[in-house]
Amino acid sequence: MELGTCTTKWTVDYLSQAEGSKEVKIHVSAVPQMDFLSKNFVYRTLPFDVFVQRAAEVKHKEYFLSEDEKYYLRSVGEDARKDIADIRKQFPILAEDVQIPEYFEKEQFFSSVFRISSAGLQLWTHYDVMDNFLIQVTGKKRVVLYSPRDAPYLYLSGTKSEVLDVDNPDLEKYPLFVKAKRYQCFLEAGDVLFIPALWFHNVISEEFGVALNVFWKHLPAESYDKTDTYGNKDPTAATRAIQILDRALKTLEELPEEYRDFYARRMVLRIQEKAYRNDYG
Repeated sequence: MELGTCTTKWTVDYLSQAEGSKEVKIHVSAVPQMDFLSKNFVYRTLPFDVFVQRAAEVKHKEYFLSEDEKYYLRSVGEDARKDIADIRKQFPILAEDVQIPEYFEKEQFFSSVFRISSAGLQLWTHYDVMDNFLIQVTGKKRVVLYSPRDAPYLYLSGTKSEVLDVDNPDLEKYPLFVKAKRYQCFLEAGDVLFIPALWFHNVISEEFGVALNVFWKHLPAESYDKTDTYGNKDPTAATRAIQILDRALKTLEELPEEYRDFYARRMVLRIQEKAYRNDYG
């Protein structure tokens, strides 16, 4: 698959020189497993060229938390609350080196997220609501995926799983996790992984690496939350349905426990009958 000159040009020195000393906001963690739920990392700002040099190091002479801290850049728009990430706007010089695969119509484009990770960094398991390509430009990654149908076993908090260590999970705390079927692949420089919407993924950077995530709207545009700049807010219809369910559950609290249990089970059966896919088993 043709990706442009990025796969050969994007060395540490080239990246540093190309975008220079523009400031970037980064994640810094003292441990390899970064957890968004517990926020075991801090946000810091560095000049881009300094950040790239540090992210490529194993041990740091200059650091925020520890000499072996991990760095992660996830590009955002100029105003992260309003603007989407677009490598053409945030990193225009580097964008000239990239040829994005044309697997969707131009009007479906949502975002192109520029990512740089230290070796050994592991990101939390989560899902996105849009189809996307993970383009591994340099370095190596391991990606573990779980089907949407295994959501009941992943101990979700919003779009994220509470199970941080997917290789050695705490089965006393998360006993159902063993039921989740694991899919695994390894990406090298020049590889592209298609990650369908709603598929959970956990990523480890086995080497210092640079990647580009391209998201697009495969549902009608009006299906998506207009305030979503990351591609991970549930579709508006899903959000409304969950709010209605929460109100229904609140109403059930007016009943004695025996009745509440009975009608809750009836609600579950009705949801299964009306909304579950038959081919999911």
